[in-house]
Amino acid sequence: MGKGKVVLAFSGGLDTSICVPLLKEHYGFDEVITVAVDVGQPPEDIKTATDKGNKIADRHYTIDIKDRFVEEQLFPSIKANGSYEGYPMGTALARPLIAEEIVKIARKEGAESVAHGCTGKGNDQLRFDFVFRKEGLNIIAPMREMNLTREWEMDYAEKHGVPVPVVKAKPYSVDENCWSRSIEGGVLEKPENHPSNDIYAWTVSSKDAPDEPEEVRIGFEKGIPVSLNGKKMNGIDLILELNCIAGRNGVGRNDMIEDRILGLKAREIYEHPAATVLLKAHPDLERLVLSRQELAFKHIVDEKWSELGYMGLIHEPLFEALSAFVDKTQERVTGFVDVILYKGSVTVAGRSSPNALYSDDLVSFESKTIDQNDAVGFSAYYGFQARIKDMIAKTKSE
Repeated sequence: MGKGKVVLAFSGGLDTSICVPLLKEHYGFDEVITVAVDVGQPPEDIKTATDKGNKIADRHYTIDIKDRFVEEQLFPSIKANGSYEGYPMGTALARPLIAEEIVKIARKEGAESVAHGCTGKGNDQLRFDFVFRKEGLNIIAPMREMNLTREWEMDYAEKHGVPVPVVKAKPYSVDENCWSRSIEGGVLEKPENHPSNDIYAWTVSSKDAPDEPEEVRIGFEKGIPVSLNGKKMNGIDLILELNCIAGRNGVGRNDMIEDRILGLKAREIYEHPAATVLLKAHPDLERLVLSRQELAFKHIVDEKWSELGYMGLIHEPLFEALSAFVDKTQERVTGFVDVILYKGSVTVAGRSSPNALYSDDLVSFESKTIDQNDAVGFSAYYGFQARIKDMIAKTKSE
């Protein structure tokens, strides 16, 4: 007797493609239902996943949540200056939303089991499992449970006539959404190996970028980017347009050693042009608008928010509390930031806000609005305790 239905999170890549026959052959499921979730991948990738799902699965769904991804995950991440160990998070923010869509289809289909193609060495298994376990579903993870290697998977795919987008010469694992593109695996697993330029898809190398700098004005309202060069745009269109602009200027590559949740160090390569620019511009505008105390405390909050976001713990109560604080700080973060893109670099050239705490009159050397003599009393007590300490030490030495 079979095990009924299982709903598989499906990208159309190597891992999830061979999961379809494995779930029947090795696990004994009668029906495998695949679900591809669109979080801003290239349209051709979504079409490939849809066509493949319809061909090799018993039933397939393709669900478009690009706008939800931008509004519920990316906008909050911009407001929190979301980055983990120095890079903008993309995959981490998408996984919980994808998992939630898988749960919805499982409920619709009456399936008690869900599956994913994550390994037992990475982060995604935890991000998916957290959501699935919260919903009380059975979790099947063939790559993890069968301890599979990518070479074995490619051989299995070939034997079962399953078309896959990788070959042994380039066994890269690529994950993509509108915010970030990650590339790992193969020769890239050795930290000393230099990546070849053909692994990149969104960015040109800095040496191939234009010789003339390009300036972009980004408009923000309450911490959210709303315009490029004066043109109002919705979230997904703004991000995709800025990916093109920054990418053609060589902006947004990251090659790093990353600490995974399990404690493993991994070599990760990312492309995130729009994210790089926005996470340069947004904190600059914050420095113009927020007070010193707000900025200092928000830095701590941003780091913890990013750590929880990286772990996929968006339903952790602390994450909700931190998000509430961040939202409060963003009420005044409105204005524009001018950035210059040039051969891989992003430089802020100017910024303005109706809520700026900056006053050119008060700070100007030519202004007498502030009586400089008022600072004498403040100066008399400045560093007072350090001076007393030195006085005591001097007295003891005499």
